[in-house]
Amino acid sequence: MAERVEVSDLTSHLGYWLRYVSNHVSHAFARKLAGHGVTVAEWAVLRELYDVQTIAPNRVADRMGMTRGAISKLADRLAGKRLVERQADATDGRAQTLALTPHGRGIVPKLAALADENDAEFFAHLAPEDRERIGHVLRDIVERRGLAAIPVD
Repeated sequence: MAERVEVSDLTSHLGYWLRYVSNHVSHAFARKLAGHGVTVAEWAVLRELYDVQTIAPNRVADRMGMTRGAISKLADRLAGKRLVERQADATDGRAQTLALTPHGRGIVPKLAALADENDAEFFAHLAPEDRERIGHVLRDIVERRGLAAIPVD
């Protein structure tokens, strides 16, 4: 008979609890966004575009830590929803830029309010100093690990 080797329990790992909470937070937010016909990945692109007038797709990809192909597909989907438009680059007619449409610009604050609401549903019960400490610890992990891609799935 093979000797039984002791292995750690799933719940003994901090990563388990991070993923557990993250999945529930993300899925709740995805459901809220779905009511507006937007995915989490699309929301992230819309929010990136909100602070700029126009931007090249490759700059969006770099800023979000995503591939140019992924941004192109997201931009196509958002253009199909009339939230983003492609424009000829003013300095290079062969290149394109992305910009929010008036409808896209109008929906971002509503979606941001949903993000705030979702955050409050999960974390408002925490004392402000606990929220600040958790945020600090998570940002420290991101920095130490060199994590760059915006989480969208």
